[in-house]
Order: sequence, then C-alpha cells, then structure tokens
Amino acid sequence: MPEPLSALPRPTIAELAAGRVRSGVAMKPWWWEVFADAAPASLPAHPVDVAIVGSGFTGLVAALTLARAGRSVAVLEAGRSGFGASTRNGGQIGSGNQKFRVKTLIAMKGQAKAEALLREGVAMLEHIEALIRDEGIACHFTRSGRFRGAMRPAHYEAMARDMEDLYHHAGVTSFMVPRAEQHREIASDRFCGGSVLPDDASLHPGLYHRGLLERVRAAGGIVLDEAEVVAINDENPGFSLVTPRGKLAAREVIVATNGYTRHFERYTHRRIVPVGSALIATGAMAPERITALMPGGRMYGNTARVFSYFRAAPDAPRLIWGGRMGHNAPQTDPRAYAHLARDLLETFPQMADAPVSHAWSGRIGYTFDEFPHLGRTPAGIHYAMGYCGTGVSRATWFGRKIALQVMGDPEGASEFTEMRFPSHPFAAVAPMTVPAFEAWYRLRDRFDF
Repeated sequence: MPEPLSALPRPTIAELAAGRVRSGVAMKPWWWEVFADAAPASLPAHPVDVAIVGSGFTGLVAALTLARAGRSVAVLEAGRSGFGASTRNGGQIGSGNQKFRVKTLIAMKGQAKAEALLREGVAMLEHIEALIRDEGIACHFTRSGRFRGAMRPAHYEAMARDMEDLYHHAGVTSFMVPRAEQHREIASDRFCGGSVLPDDASLHPGLYHRGLLERVRAAGGIVLDEAEVVAINDENPGFSLVTPRGKLAAREVIVATNGYTRHFERYTHRRIVPVGSALIATGAMAPERITALMPGGRMYGNTARVFSYFRAAPDAPRLIWGGRMGHNAPQTDPRAYAHLARDLLETFPQMADAPVSHAWSGRIGYTFDEFPHLGRTPAGIHYAMGYCGTGVSRATWFGRKIALQVMGDPEGASEFTEMRFPSHPFAAVAPMTVPAFEAWYRLRDRFDF
C-alpha cells in the first residue's frame, strides 16, 4: 500500500519548479481544511419557487436573499457544496472593476456608461463587507489593500495614469510605489515599482462559503449535493430539472455555474469559456518569514499578461500563490504546478527551500467580451456568471441582484443586465484554444512585444 501522504516528506519549491515531484503534496485546496461533511438533504417532492443550479457564492447569496424574502429555494450542486471556484480561489477581493483600463472602458462604452459600471464595481466591494459584517460570518475579512507590481517601467507609467483616471471617474483612491521604495511592500526586486489600492480586501473563501451555506440552511433553503442537473425542461408554467437523484419542479430557475457551466442550458454554455486557474500553498513556516516577504501585508499581483497573484494565508503562516493552469500533466499530478513554483522563485528566490503542502486547480468563467453578465435567457431562465477571474465580490453582488430580479424587485437593476451577452461562432472549440493563447501571452511577457 502507498505511504500515507502525511508521512511523506514535503517537496520544496525548488524541487517542484524542476518538476521532480510525484508525491508528498495534498492535491486539494488549502481552504478545504476547514470543511466538515453535512448530512445529505433529500430532493423535495413538491415544487419550489426557485431552483438554483450551482452552490458557489452566486447561488448561495441568491438563495439566502430569496429564502429571507419567504420564497422556497433549492440549490442543486453537481458535486459537493462549494466544489467549484468559490472554494478554489485566492480570496482576493477587488472592487469588481472591469478587465480594462479606464480610458479603454470609456472608449468602448462611453463616459456615462463606463462611470456607472465603475461605480457599481465599487458598490460590490462595499456590499460584500456589509454582508459579512451583518451576517456575522467569521472569514478573516480585512481591508488589506492590494499591491500590483509593474513588470516593465512602461507598465508603471501606464498604471499611474490609470489610477488617476480611476479616482477621477469613480473616486477610487490609490497610490504609486516607485521601485526605490517597493521593499516596504514586498521583498522582491522583480518589479519596477507598483500601485496600491488600499481599500481592496481579502478573506478566507472556505470560511466565507461555509458561513453562507449555514445561513441558507438556517433560512430554510435546501442545498442538494451530488445532484447534477443534466437537463432543464420547460413545463409551462415553470420548469423541471432532471438530476440522477430524480426530478425537481420549480417555478423559476437561476443558473449560477460560471466556469462550470455545462450543456444542460445551451444559451449560457455557448457564452462561457472555462479557463483553468491553479494555486499552490507552502507548508507552515515561521511567521516572521512571511512578514519579511510581504511587509505590506496585502494581496499581491503583477501586470504580466499571464499574471500571478499571491498572498499570505489568513489563518496560518503560509504563502499561497496562484496563476493559470499548466497543460503538460494531469491536474492531479504535482508536476502540473511546476510553472507556479518557477513564477514564485522569480519573485522570491529566497523561498527555494520552502516546502509545498497543497496544489489545486479550478475553472474561471470567461466571456467573449470580458464583462460579467446577468439576466434572463429567451427560454426564461435567469443567469448570473462570467466573472473573468474577479468573482468574489462580483459573485456576491450578482447573487443578490439576480434574486431580486426573479422577485421583480426594482433594486435588482444593474448596469450589467442591459449589456448584450455575446456568443461566438466557434464557441464550442474556444476552450481548446486556451493553452495556445496562454503560451503566446507568456512568450510576449518574456520578450515584451
């Protein structure tokens, strides 16, 4: 029999970077260490007001909003509750701003629309803080701020101009940190200075999800694990959701599957491209070593096209490092995460001897226009998804908004509802092109063209 994982020596960052690791790494999110199994719920025999497909932040916040308003709600999850990106992400929380510089966003949408989108992004950050405070969810939420390192001097100058525009058009405060002063934020010489958004935040995504799940159940919502939806049939009125555990009748349906969207609902499936994201966590180390690496105590990222994001774990002296998924080995093989270790060593060469304890991956839901979307399909099914890698605050906000829209509440209005949700003639093959695009972007990052 194989030796228990806990008895195996942990590989170091340097060993993982060299691809010499076959075992000794827990192939699951560090965040899952706080999870506990719950008794499985039974499929309701009676119709519910709203069935929600997906038990991530979007689905749970929608369920909580609806249940508190007196609606009967059932949340259906293909695997274990929170199995997807809601418990696999880095726990970084921004203001939900788009994947574009402010001037680009204005050129695309016009100044009035761009400013409205930016202001709603700021509201997303305020909303998640208020929700966690009001619900009393203990998930290490803190306004840690975010440092974004410039990979080139030109990136620094472009960020400085964009931060000025962000303040002018949306009131978002920031400050620049020149290269000569960046060691007060990060013990690395890799960057050419950077920007700091001091109001950005962080949390423990596993604890946040667990807190939402507990409150949904306490409000009377039903959460069904191992209930993969394989079809949604129009029963007129209402819908029938087909699962391996049986059928569920519902008056309304919300699809909140983001990067895990499948064929059961064609409209959204043709508009979401799943993109792999991966993370590693180091073993526990002396707290002063973590503090020395990141004296600013913030969330961190960089301006590369294939960027990295990293932080200290909020509940243990560990470093958590994320980026895009590798494609040279199965996701269950530690060697699939070697590229993350190499990226980490380019920033922190002093971490070569640190042990690696966890490695995991998940799916981000990208859209063809790089905007998130919520609304209703031509068949009458509600949806909220397409967070493009910034889903903690967006998913929380969209979960509430889509629930209010289902109830016909005017507060469900959103600038994102009005936007056209584009598909693509080659949507079916788009996921297969992701590795090629990522390789191309890495090449451009390395040679700066």
